[in-house]
Amino acid sequence: MNIAIFTPNQNPYSETFIQAHKTYLKSTVFYYYGRKNMQLEGVTHLSTPWERRLLSLKKRIFKKPANFIQETIILNSLRKNKIDVILAEYGTHAHNILPILKKTGLPLVVHFHGYDASMPTVIEKCDKYKAIFQYASKVVVVSLKMEQLLLEMGCPREKLVYNVYGPEPDFLKVQPTFLKKQFIAIGRFTDKKAPYYTILAFKKAVENHGDAKLIMAGDGHLLNICKNLVKYLDIEAQVEFPGIITPEKFRHLLAESRGLVQHSITTETGDMEGTPLSVLESSAAGLPVIATSHAGIPDVIIHEKTGLLCEEHEVDTMAKFMISLLDNVEFAKELGSAGKNNIQINFSMERHIASLQNILKSVL
Repeated sequence: MNIAIFTPNQNPYSETFIQAHKTYLKSTVFYYYGRKNMQLEGVTHLSTPWERRLLSLKKRIFKKPANFIQETIILNSLRKNKIDVILAEYGTHAHNILPILKKTGLPLVVHFHGYDASMPTVIEKCDKYKAIFQYASKVVVVSLKMEQLLLEMGCPREKLVYNVYGPEPDFLKVQPTFLKKQFIAIGRFTDKKAPYYTILAFKKAVENHGDAKLIMAGDGHLLNICKNLVKYLDIEAQVEFPGIITPEKFRHLLAESRGLVQHSITTETGDMEGTPLSVLESSAAGLPVIATSHAGIPDVIIHEKTGLLCEEHEVDTMAKFMISLLDNVEFAKELGSAGKNNIQINFSMERHIASLQNILKSVL
């Protein structure tokens, strides 16, 4: 089976789940990325200068539309590589390139991830995905909340498949020591992750545990605001901003920390998470997760069994949960152990990829 994966960008650091699809699917994968000028990873040019000149001549003579050259080059590439099935990452990207996808005549699986299923302005621009729901063979969602949203938009239930991401297997190998009174938060500093709420909750926890520490890894437009907030709250000695870190560094920090904290919210624009991969990775590593009951998080974190969940915007409750893990390391170990077991059984990378592989095979 030859699979063409279409994605709007080439492996942004935050999209490790797409990298996993490219790496672990047990097929020959051709990775097409970009919007207007698509590229095929590993190939310098999709066409020769001579082919482009010929297509340009055809466009002028036969008065073809503006996107004729790009479409023809992509279609020729798919035929040359004998593609059997297409996996389009993000509903928005599938909508934008649907004219090309239809011309292939190939079966299409569309994978939604988060904002593409929740933001009203985005959904309206895509005409509520009516054409996608009609043409796609299968539609993959990563949370039960997302499944409900797409059903309400009109996606046929028989086309919907719920398939949560899986963490990289190396996270299951982490053996946490719980040695440090330290929490870690990781991800983009964006509105839906509300990192400022995490800081406000930690400030309250520091009042009980002055030696506690918070590491907030990642980058984004709210980073400087969060640094200013930390300075204003006078907890600069307790909060560290290391920027974007590698998976190896993340696993190292998980091994010595007390828990992961993430205060995800639904923004005013309707943007929300799918199922945050960092939540899955941390639970796989054996750390308790303190988070909000948001989007797909309660699908994978069981309150008071594998982690602690509060409602969105509940800073005081999140602070109380942080304090409980700082007070009682045995409680943290108990939650973390149950979390690792839960991920191994129900949400492994092997399960996620096997399910996606079967979905792609089933539509041929």
